Amino acid sequence: MDDDQLTALALTARAGRAADVEAFIRATQRDVWRFVAHLTDVQSADDLAQETFLRALRGLPAFAGRSSARTWLLSIARRTVIDRYRMAAARPRCAALPDWQEAAERQGAGAAPAAGFEDGIALGDLLDRVPAQRREAFVLTQVLGLSYVEAAEVAGCPVGTVRSRVARAREELIARLRAAEHGELATAC
Repeated sequence: MDDDQLTALALTARAGRAADVEAFIRATQRDVWRFVAHLTDVQSADDLAQETFLRALRGLPAFAGRSSARTWLLSIARRTVIDRYRMAAARPRCAALPDWQEAAERQGAGAAPAAGFEDGIALGDLLDRVPAQRREAFVLTQVLGLSYVEAAEVAGCPVGTVRSRVARAREELIARLRAAEHGELATAC
């Protein structure tokens, strides 16, 4: 669904009719989840996406369509993630993480991973090592397909800054991939 259709759907959903609101959520849920998963982690993505939609639904009656609904919603998602980080930083940590290998063994002992699974994990790991602002710009433009103007609006920075962050993220990812291909991952990371 393109941005104009999505914005029209959001404007229709402002009236609060359950079917319209549900259609708006269904149309945007995947992008919101992917965005917050790339900004945080997969384990937190469901909660953060849900919180994003709760905030968006509270603000939906005031949505005037001055920007695209996708840009508006991803801005809310970004603020939701930032608020979660702030809240986590203010709260003391008290429990150690369980052993990841033990958790993996419980999940599916001996099960063969799906084709491409390792590549997806490796790419996700490389992307996780890119600094947060560059990763955000890269995900918005290269993964979610937003224009640089829309990404700048979501990130709250100039378009030139988004272009620079994407270019640097791309350079960093390419350098890390080349290093990994040559067995130099330890020094590249």
